[in-house]
Parts: sequence; structure tokens; C-alpha cells
Amino acid sequence: MTAAEKKEFNKELVSLAVPLALQGLLTALVGASDALMLGRLTQDAIAAVSLANQISFVMYLFSGAAVGSVSVLVAQYWGKQDYKNAKRFAAMSLRYAAGISLFFFLPAFLIPGKLMAFFTPEEELIRIGSSYLRVVSFSYVFSGIASCYLMMMRVSGFVNMTVKISAVTVITDMIADLFLIYGIGPFPALGAVGSAYSTIAVQLISLAWCLVWAHKHKTISPDKESLAYFSKQYEKDIWKIIPGMLASSLCWGLSITAHSYIIGHLGTDAVAAYSVTAVAQELIQFVTQGLGSGVAIMIGHLLGANLLEKAKVYERRIWKVCYINGAINVFLTALVGFLVYTFYVLEPQAKYYLVRMLIFMAFYMFAYCFNTLYTCGVFRAGGDSRYDAISVFFATWCFAIPLALLGCFVFHWPVMLVFVVMCLDEIVKVPVLPWRIRKYIWLKNLTREEA
Repeated sequence: MTAAEKKEFNKELVSLAVPLALQGLLTALVGASDALMLGRLTQDAIAAVSLANQISFVMYLFSGAAVGSVSVLVAQYWGKQDYKNAKRFAAMSLRYAAGISLFFFLPAFLIPGKLMAFFTPEEELIRIGSSYLRVVSFSYVFSGIASCYLMMMRVSGFVNMTVKISAVTVITDMIADLFLIYGIGPFPALGAVGSAYSTIAVQLISLAWCLVWAHKHKTISPDKESLAYFSKQYEKDIWKIIPGMLASSLCWGLSITAHSYIIGHLGTDAVAAYSVTAVAQELIQFVTQGLGSGVAIMIGHLLGANLLEKAKVYERRIWKVCYINGAINVFLTALVGFLVYTFYVLEPQAKYYLVRMLIFMAFYMFAYCFNTLYTCGVFRAGGDSRYDAISVFFATWCFAIPLALLGCFVFHWPVMLVFVVMCLDEIVKVPVLPWRIRKYIWLKNLTREEA
């Protein structure tokens, strides 16, 4: 890669990754704001809302896989400058997201009590959670449709706009939570339900902003023709990607539950230390996730434009970026680790676990860079979603979690050994990456001239 090519690559990646990373951080702050406000209300309120939000978490696994799959093809058609078909696929994402959102909205609105009873037998938690769920269910439809337009913004080069929307929604959420949860001025104290109303307000503002943007930028925004368009070939193109992406999302989502289950049987000190480590991880990984999303868009544009050799050159550069990102993650782990260690009040044994968990987290986050930038970036850009699902299944569900379960319940290993084994999945996946890269399954132009 020449000096000019390096400069072009760095400029393009930074212009995409920095806004996307900021958007990820701001999105995480919305959830953190809700948890903080409710945490100062009652223990039952935060527990009930946490359980109720498992419905939206599962919904996002499905809608994220659908919209993410469509974004692969939208990016390639955009890189090809075939805006007509880019709009058609964008319209397809709207149909998928709306259908999935409605599927989850209806039971959440109509039978919230039965859904809450599935998660807990506690009557008070069911009562609070049901009231919250019936109200917050309306935000499912708004957020599903808005996610499609945010995807279009990212692909078409309006990444900074997504940051502005996220910044406004964070501020709105914090202010609305303050007024509606606790009741300030003329507003009544609504408790957990107030958090639901603030979520609706946030998603409604986001959607309204997206629709105004779409009205001004018609190049990629769906119109009557694209919304009414249907093609069996295009549907098949999407369904070559969706199963792999959905499988990886479900494997990842279920692994979080499995981790909580294992740690929950290692004592309160281990649970407390793991909870703080999870907070630190969320505050660190947004950089890598922004880079991964930026890489997916960059490579997708090149593949759609049929610049396959240039895509190869960019891929080799991305491997070096992983080392730089890994070093940044190690630094952030040390910085954030110090902050959470100082901020949280923990028992001495829990702090002992926390320090050692954070040390291992530095290695984990270094490996996380390689896996994210390739499986969620390079491979996904070329439609190779199957590898992510296969690697998560074998590394997590056939290796790390079974071994951790044996260590916890059969061999009774020390807490730190169980934690390390449980988190080895990201590390064991890295040596396989070069083999998958050189197979060039991802090096594909997925576009068609016409259906």
C-alpha cells in the first residue's frame, strides 16, 4: 500500500469509525441513564424493568440480524452507485423491521402479565413490569423503523447525522427520566412507567428526525416504487445472509445468559466483581464496534464497485489496525478499570476478583478487536455471515461454556479459573481468522444488474 493509499484508507476509516463509535457510546448511555434513575427509586423497580426489557433484547436480536443483513446489500449497491436497487433493499429492511416489531409489540401490549410471569413468580415484580411493558411496547415499532433509516444514513455517508440524533436522544432521555420517574413540577411521579414514557419519547424523536432527513435525501430513502417492489431473487439474496447473522446473534445473546448463570453460582463476591467488569467492558468496546461497522461499510462499497483487488489491500491494512485498536483497548481497560475500582464500593474479596478479572479482560479485549473487525466487518461486507455463527457456536457453546460449567459444578475450580475459561472464546477464535481470510469467501460482489 502506497503512502497515498494509506492516507486515503486512514481518512475514510476514521471518518466512519469515530462517529459510529460515538453513536455506540451515546446509545449505551441511554440504557445507563435508565438504570441509574431507576436504581435510586426502588430495588423492585430496577429488577422489574430489567426483566421486562428482556423482551426488547430478544426483539433486537431478530431485527438487528434482519436490518444488518440488508445493510450488506445496501452498502454494495451504494458502492456500485446503483441507487435504485439500494432504495429497494432499504425498503425491504423497513418491511422486515416493521413485521418483527409488530410481532413483539402485540403480546407485550396485550398480555404483559403473562410475559412477566414467565420471568418471575414475584407478584410485585409482575405488577411493575406489566405496567412498564404495556407502555414501552409502543417504542418497539418506532425503534424498529428508525433503525432502518439510521442504517441508510451510515451507508450513504451521513454518519455524523446519526451522532447528532443519538446525542439529542441521550439528553432527552435523561431529562424525561428525571421529570417522569420522580415527578418534578407539574409532572406526576410515575416510577417505572415514567421510564417507559421517556423511552417512547426518545424513539419517537429519533424516528421523526429520520423521516425529516429521508424527505430531504431521496437518493437512498425508500419511495412508493421501492416500497411496492418485490423480487424473489432479491429475497433469496437476503436470505443467504440472514440465517448466519441471526444464528450468531442468538448464540451471542444466549451466551450472556449462560455467563450470568455460571457466575451466579460462584458467590456474591464473584457476581459483584463480574457485574462491575461487565460495565467496564461496555464502556471499552464501543471503539472496536465503531471500527467494525466502519470497516463493513468501507469494504462493502469496494466490493459493490467491483474493486476486489483494492478490497484485498484494505483487508491487509485492517489486520494492522487490529493491533492498534488492541493497544487502545488495553489502555482503556487500565483507565476504566481504575475508575470502576475506585467508584464501586465492594468487599475486599470482590475487589480481589475485580482486579484479576480486569487484567484478563485486557487480553480478552485485545482478541476482541480481531474478531469484531473481521467477522462483523470484512466478512460481513461480502455476505460471509456463516463464519461468525459457526465460530461462536464452536468456540463458545462447544468449548468455553461447557468447560466453565464443568469447572463450576463438577470440578469446583477457583472463581478466577472458571471466569478465564468462560471468556476464552474470543481468544481461541483468533488463530483461525487468517485461514478464513485467505479463503476469500468474503471477496464477493453480491449485486445484480436487475432482478
